[in-house]
Amino acid sequence: MVAGVLIGGALAGCGGAAPAPGPTPTPTAAAPTPVPKKPPTMAPGPARRTPVFERRQTGATGGSATGADAAEKAAAEKVVALTFDADMTADQGPRAKAGERFDNPELIALLRRLKVPSTVFMTGRWAEEYPAQAKGIGTDDLFEVANHSYSHYAFTADCYGLPVVAKDAMARDVERAFSAFREAGVRNVVPYFRFPGGCYDDAALHALTPANVTAVQWDVVSGDAFATDAGAVADQVLDGVRPGSLVVMHCTRSAAPVTREAVSRIVPELRKRGYRFVKVSELMEG
Repeated sequence: MVAGVLIGGALAGCGGAAPAPGPTPTPTAAAPTPVPKKPPTMAPGPARRTPVFERRQTGATGGSATGADAAEKAAAEKVVALTFDADMTADQGPRAKAGERFDNPELIALLRRLKVPSTVFMTGRWAEEYPAQAKGIGTDDLFEVANHSYSHYAFTADCYGLPVVAKDAMARDVERAFSAFREAGVRNVVPYFRFPGGCYDDAALHALTPANVTAVQWDVVSGDAFATDAGAVADQVLDGVRPGSLVVMHCTRSAAPVTREAVSRIVPELRKRGYRFVKVSELMEG
């Protein structure tokens, strides 16, 4: 190191030109942080009732579209959303403590393996019971988490024997679920809500207005709840799916024990038919 310095000094003393300083580098601006895409929602209905989404309305492929254009349009509309309800009512804690499983990690693992984007409608009570799984689902970009109430109590009377939430407590029940998601570390949360049992009326739609959510129903019932025949569930879905369909299934082993097996049949068959799987947020964009 010292020899190098001495040689450099000698060259300079003998008239060697010192190296010219290079240009001062221009500082580069930091890349802007990407703004997360806001999930689409529907405008409130009449009298500011909570809006309800059931499926994407697809257009006809006829008219002016012909040949390649018609084929491209048809392919673009061949989308389907698989949704999974992670149900657990507020009073089922003792059953979970006794060993009943309201989760289905094997189903989630299958969706990951098959690379199926999905929307999980989760109750707040489920997120409290399975916080690690809730966080795992809710931080995986393959999934989005929507609200299925905190308690999984009904929002109307006579809804499959479920206990009923009082009208003045409905919006609070929904917000309590969102709070449970935050507590569990769920990140990919969308402002969508599914009524327990799918039961709602005008009074419930009015009561949910302060929650600022879009209610999401479905047009294809899988029939997986309490089913024991995976083939029958798969056939029911495959028979019902149309471009833009929204399928309701469950992510609860004790109440829907054959869902994973049914999905393993449904996904390859729909892909074979040219369908692409999307989350509800993408389906709603159409």
